Amino acid sequence: MSTKYDTNPLDPDFPERVKAEAEAETATRALPYAGGKTRKFAGSTPTEEQTLRFASPDLNQYSSPYDGQFTPTNYQPVSFGNVDQSISRRVSKVGLPENIMTAVPYIPFYLGMVAGILILLFLPKSEAKVRFHAAQGLAAHVAILVVSTLLGILSQVTDFADFGSGIFSIVAMVMLIFSAFKAWKGRPVHIETVEELTNWLEEKIGPVKT
Repeated sequence: MSTKYDTNPLDPDFPERVKAEAEAETATRALPYAGGKTRKFAGSTPTEEQTLRFASPDLNQYSSPYDGQFTPTNYQPVSFGNVDQSISRRVSKVGLPENIMTAVPYIPFYLGMVAGILILLFLPKSEAKVRFHAAQGLAAHVAILVVSTLLGILSQVTDFADFGSGIFSIVAMVMLIFSAFKAWKGRPVHIETVEELTNWLEEKIGPVKT
């Protein structure tokens, strides 16, 4: 007598049927033609930005053959004649070269002090460079005079102060000569220790009105 357990639960045709159904679902289907027309998008309206033409660059100045450097054709090499010889410029009201006028206030033995005072008294404010060196040289001489005086007083008490006074005089003279040489060559001279006194002298000693 057969029972339900004698029946084979697997359908031998099931795999083939599933494969056939899957192929039928993925098959390409052609949609019915609806009679629509192909339309073309409207072209963009020309704008000012699209039609703007930039001026062609001026390439004539770079038309020379390339020699390893981008050098315009109108380039003029600097010669010694084109350099501003400011150190030999004539100072107004004096007629002397500027480099000499800037070096004189640093001459040792207090000659530069007198020259600095005269320059500040007679040169106008427009001669700012010469007036600055005159004030700085005068300030340096004043500072040297004050220190030398103090060392001279102390030398009456101790021989060490006398020795220090001699060393200070030599150092001060070398410093003044070196500053005068730099000013004569047109190089900047800045004595930081007398900077405030320099500014005060240049401001307080103005040109004499004539």
